Amino acid sequence: MSGLFHFTSGAAMMGAWVCSLFFFRFWRKTQERLFFLFGLAFWTLGLERFVLVWKASPITEENAGIYLIRLAAFLMILYAIWDKNRSPQE
Repeated sequence: MSGLFHFTSGAAMMGAWVCSLFFFRFWRKTQERLFFLFGLAFWTLGLERFVLVWKASPITEENAGIYLIRLAAFLMILYAIWDKNRSPQE
C-alpha cells in the first residue's frame, strides 16, 4: 500500500479518536447515553482504520471483514439516534 494511504488513514484514525474524546467529555458532563454511544462509535471507526493499516495487505474478498467494524460503528450511531428519539423528553 502506498504511503499516501497510510498517511490519510492515520489522519482519519486520529480525527475519529479526537471526536470520540469530545463525545466522551460531553457524556461525562451530561450522562446522556447519546454522547456515550457516539463516542464509542467514533472510537470504533478509528479502530477500523488502525486495523486496515495494520493488516497492510490489499483489500480483497478474504479480508473484507474489516469493514464489518465500520458497519458496527454506523449501526451504533443509528441506534443512538433511534434511542434518543424514542425516549420521553425531559
